[in-house]
Amino acid sequence: MLMFSFTSLAAVSMALAGSVPGPRLLAALLWVILFFAATVGMDRIFLDEAAAGTLETLRLYAPATAVLLGKLAGAFLTLVVLSALLVPLFLVFIGGSVGAPFLFLSVLLLGVLGIAAAGTLTAALSAWAEVRAGLFAILTFPVILPVFLPAVAVTAELFAGETVNLHYLVAMGLYDLLLGVGASVLFDYVWGG
Repeated sequence: MLMFSFTSLAAVSMALAGSVPGPRLLAALLWVILFFAATVGMDRIFLDEAAAGTLETLRLYAPATAVLLGKLAGAFLTLVVLSALLVPLFLVFIGGSVGAPFLFLSVLLLGVLGIAAAGTLTAALSAWAEVRAGLFAILTFPVILPVFLPAVAVTAELFAGETVNLHYLVAMGLYDLLLGVGASVLFDYVWGG
């Protein structure tokens, strides 16, 4: 995930050749790099246990909610570390600046939480699929879109130095909550079946 994000950042930086794009494009580039970096590694959340044959043992000894929360926490922490390494480099190499760091951190954490929740659920769904190639990204993108679009909008406002529409942050938080609750309900069926 880290190599993909750094390679993508380097490619974008070289393609821009020192020019600074508009705030909307800057925000979209940041979130696209974060999303695709997440899809590179998050599809393996359940595949390692399935390949090692320990998935059935885990299903016997751990309740579904505990497994989901553990996998979700691991994915979230991984994405937070990835973001902590990627975002400062993005701001340096691409040339963006943020006027309100607390709001930027808030939108970043809400967006990463949404990606982690959607990724954990779709990784569980795709772990039992016969054909997995590309399935994770195809399933994850529509689920993450209600978090992705407001994240791009708020990040663009922050890059432009404009007043941030806090309704977007509230909507992101509510969708993250809804996604977490929905994932726990659906995961009981996926885990049990």
